[in-house]
Amino acid sequence: MKRNGLITIILLLIFSCSQNLMDKTIYFPDEDDSNLPAYTEWGYNSFGAKYERSYIFATHDIVPCKIIYRSGTLDFSLSGRTGRGYYSGYSGSEEITLNFSFPSVAMKEYKDLLALNKKEIDLKDASCTVKMTRNSQPENLTILSGRLTFKRVQILRVDDKENRAILSGVFNLQFLRNDQPETITDG
Repeated sequence: MKRNGLITIILLLIFSCSQNLMDKTIYFPDEDDSNLPAYTEWGYNSFGAKYERSYIFATHDIVPCKIIYRSGTLDFSLSGRTGRGYYSGYSGSEEITLNFSFPSVAMKEYKDLLALNKKEIDLKDASCTVKMTRNSQPENLTILSGRLTFKRVQILRVDDKENRAILSGVFNLQFLRNDQPETITDG
């Protein structure tokens, strides 16, 4: 990941519950920080971010991304674990989910996600909310600044049927948590 203050997201939305190769998290380390995945647009079911002096990263045991549309709002969630980095293992790490909610056109099928292609969301906008869930405890964050940018959306077809959507992008976030400033940066 390049040192541009943004965090890379590489996601593959899972359509079925089958455990095949497309459902697994594939980790290719970034050349600048091996604790984070490299940015690609290939749908490796992976994401990573620096969180203060720690990391958030996708793991094999948690579905890394979920998208739910309801009543004009899109909920985009990234789930993983915190820790010293991908290679340090999951022992002692805590589960964490970032949920970004923002206004959206209706999303009912994979192809509808194409509306997110090259879309940039200002997370400080009053119409957006960001929630962090740690150890099953949800908390709304007070956003100081931040952006969520969907650089590319691709629809994957298997046997001539839309099967998945690959979302690639970046985000950064500064917020108050327990009245203390915190950051999620440097993907």
